[in-house]
Amino acid sequence: MTRQRIIDRGLAAALLLSLGSLAAAGCGSSSEQTPTYFDFCEEDISDDECYALRRDPDSEQIEQAKAIARRYMENHPPASESWDWTSGVFMFALTELYRVTGEEDFREYYRAYLEHHIGIGYVMFWSDSCPPGLTALGLLRYEDDPRYEQVVDDVLEYLDGVPRTDEGGIWHLGPQGGALDPGIWIDSLFMFGMVLNRQFEAAEDEDALALMEEQLGVFSSVLQHENGLFQHADQSLSEFDTDVYWARGNSWVTVALADYLRLRFLRAEPDAQAEQMFARQVAGALASQDPDSGLWWTVMNRPAEGDNYLEASGSALFAHAMARAYRYDLVGETELEAAKRAVAGVRTRIVDDEEGKPVVTGISGGTDPSTFEGYVSVPLREDLNFGVGAVLLALIETSGL
Repeated sequence: MTRQRIIDRGLAAALLLSLGSLAAAGCGSSSEQTPTYFDFCEEDISDDECYALRRDPDSEQIEQAKAIARRYMENHPPASESWDWTSGVFMFALTELYRVTGEEDFREYYRAYLEHHIGIGYVMFWSDSCPPGLTALGLLRYEDDPRYEQVVDDVLEYLDGVPRTDEGGIWHLGPQGGALDPGIWIDSLFMFGMVLNRQFEAAEDEDALALMEEQLGVFSSVLQHENGLFQHADQSLSEFDTDVYWARGNSWVTVALADYLRLRFLRAEPDAQAEQMFARQVAGALASQDPDSGLWWTVMNRPAEGDNYLEASGSALFAHAMARAYRYDLVGETELEAAKRAVAGVRTRIVDDEEGKPVVTGISGGTDPSTFEGYVSVPLREDLNFGVGAVLLALIETSGL
């Protein structure tokens, strides 16, 4: 039997969750009241039909997402993509795009990627090795294959055995790298956190949900500041500043939190600590969004200073997360409008190549914990897989809203 989403949409009829300043609305007391959240569908249609319906497969945004994805796929064979976060983000975006469109070339591409790495062998050695598990979970929605299940199991086994900080946080760099630098990075909340979210959704894995809840609490207590934003890491071998806030890193957190709270919403099981964590971070993000472009500066709290620049991938991920949260009444119209402004800004970074095909530009490269000068010295590039994936996620999630 293929893995099916086990969250019962009908549970949401008993909601809506009380999310303090995040809540957009509340439900009445009648058990017969129809849920009002945007992504609700009647139970006689499938999850994928509902997902696609609410994201308008015929929209101009989805057409643009398909064109961006296909250009990247044409220029980068699946076997050229690595077993790490960079490719994992792009593949995850393809799994979401396939859910909207049902167009088989997307599924064939991410299946070929996973098959290639299963064939040559892969190693789980740090948090950034986890995102390919999302590809396996994406395939398991539609087909049985014990090899894909093994990929997910390997991620979970890695997380079960990786060392922890004194506070209980999972070492970002894993047993080997962590022996020299045993700290937590905010990147991890997406890298392993999204696998935990989707594993719970697919298999009702309570241990996965509990681990995500635990890690959210640790990361918030150690890395989140009074302004709601997160410093990149708690420690690093290289020099780094704790009072600068890196945009893409913060957006990793927003995406993972929005998805986690979506699952809690559908289970009618509030997590007050995570709700507050999310509310504070979203408020900090809104306060630092560039009012002219709709984008975020790569160092969020020092706009236009020195060589600081507006960056596409983090902006796209913020847009995706806020739109996802809006669909489940976790945020309101203010956040939705911020997401739409961000997508409009991101789309100005999509240009045509010499063949008239769309290329994503304005993507900062891989980034370690650093100083202000270090963050702004990371060059902007185009056609990076994780940046392409981030833009696809934003285009998908804001379509139809």
